[in-house]
Amino acid sequence: MARRHLLDGLMKWATREPWRDRFEAVLEDHVLPTCDETGLEADEIVSTLGEDLFMSTVWVCAFEDLLTREFVDGSNIVDDYLKRRGWKETASVRAYISALRNSVVSLYEVSDVVLDKSFRARDLVRGGEPILISERSATRTLKQWDRFAGRIVQVGQQTQISGAVLSYEYETSEDLIEGLRSLGKLTRKEKRELTKTIGEDFDVAVITNLSETERLRAASSTFTTCWLLDAIDRAEQPEMPDLRNADGDELLQCTVSYPLADGTADDDVRAALDSCADLRPATATQWNWIRREKRAAASTGRARPSKSLTIETTRDDGALVLGSVKLDGRALVLSVNSLERSERGSELLSTILGERVGRPSIVTETVEQILASRDADAPQQIDLSEQGRSAIIHETMDRHYRDTLDQPVPALGNKSPRAAVKTASGRAKVADWLKMMENRTARAGESDSAMASYRFDWMWTELGINDLRR
Repeated sequence: MARRHLLDGLMKWATREPWRDRFEAVLEDHVLPTCDETGLEADEIVSTLGEDLFMSTVWVCAFEDLLTREFVDGSNIVDDYLKRRGWKETASVRAYISALRNSVVSLYEVSDVVLDKSFRARDLVRGGEPILISERSATRTLKQWDRFAGRIVQVGQQTQISGAVLSYEYETSEDLIEGLRSLGKLTRKEKRELTKTIGEDFDVAVITNLSETERLRAASSTFTTCWLLDAIDRAEQPEMPDLRNADGDELLQCTVSYPLADGTADDDVRAALDSCADLRPATATQWNWIRREKRAAASTGRARPSKSLTIETTRDDGALVLGSVKLDGRALVLSVNSLERSERGSELLSTILGERVGRPSIVTETVEQILASRDADAPQQIDLSEQGRSAIIHETMDRHYRDTLDQPVPALGNKSPRAAVKTASGRAKVADWLKMMENRTARAGESDSAMASYRFDWMWTELGINDLRR
């Protein structure tokens, strides 16, 4: 990734005619589809991303695309440069430029990262075994199961990645893979429409006979477009993720307070609450409001945003905790994490208690408000050693994930991981699910060494899919 300076001479050559105009056209191929999709002008895209990021990603991708293109007259910038100025370059630089000349961009998955030395990359489009990449700088930022679009080139005895690297989010990469695979399944009419869209001297017969590698070369700018659309979307979205509870409700902390009616004794309220099967005593003055069915039955059928995060709490017996009820002086307080649950909980309590309580009042607080108040009145942190803190976090994560193995997971078709691995297709889905969790934990742990050091090995082993961990 730090080899861009090796192309300095070639970059200067690209400012000459006819290469200057040709490069501008290639750069437009990488940018204009995003302009059409978003309604942004090219300079607005640069401003949204920041000039440094744009130049180190989009511009470099377009330049490396130029190096592989043969134009109508049969010319290629690398061939032209090496013929006229190649004598000025060292043998290693000439070898690197020649490797780029015949390269193709694809989508890869990262594994086995060895800091300052190497990592493995598996081609998610063309398949095959993971390739060992000799790399230094990239290993300092890549995490296990990261996905990126880039060019892998063989230079002498070493396999390397080029300077154009686009980091992909999991969901975006899956959409891209599906789109690339569909290119080989187009009807004749769809291929004719694609010919018009490409706007190059391809006929239907040529497109029909393209190999997978040739399709990747033709779709080079598509990798940039997909990455750009996602990058702009994330840049324009608020930093706070979409948080929802297990029912798919948007998170909103709701506190519903019922004043006890005159003449109502605490014991009367306790007796009424204890008689309700949906309330489980936690202390003498507090009850958990629970759902007794399995969590799979908790779904309301409401579609969740694809990138939402689910927050939920369960008891040791697997029951889902919907909220809590507490006797606080002369008031009964219901605490839940969504407006929908506050309405259902209020209906439940009103039915149970009747005239024992008065008209309730409700106070709501958004996640942003909760975080702001927490920052303003942050408690003093406990002075734990890094080892002690890691042990607590790892133990908590162990308990959570061990419970998860037996619970329905939406990404697995609401099957538990243990149930899903009983079929070949289920095993593949569980492997993808584990990779996604492992990657997100590693990413979340970039500023937290305790999170980053958590190992998922035991889950792969317990589910019997170690052979898919590659």
